Amino acid sequence: MSKINFEEIAQLSFEEAASKLEAIVNRLESGESSLEEGILLFEEGMVLAEHCQQKLKSASIKIEELLEKDGELLKRAFDYEADKE
Repeated sequence: MSKINFEEIAQLSFEEAASKLEAIVNRLESGESSLEEGILLFEEGMVLAEHCQQKLKSASIKIEELLEKDGELLKRAFDYEADKE
């Protein structure tokens, strides 16, 4: 396991980063990594999680901008269950 490539992570889409994060979680949960590798995986996972969080925040801001009407922002909480119906 090598150092974290921050530039590479910055170029990932949300889906790519989430997939890499899921693979890291699976690897850590398997218990097959050494302590040193586990620490590096955990650090990379934290960077990927932050990247995903920033992508979600950016998407949220864009959605709020799209909902702006007559100079007022129309905000409502996203209700996942209601939108599934």
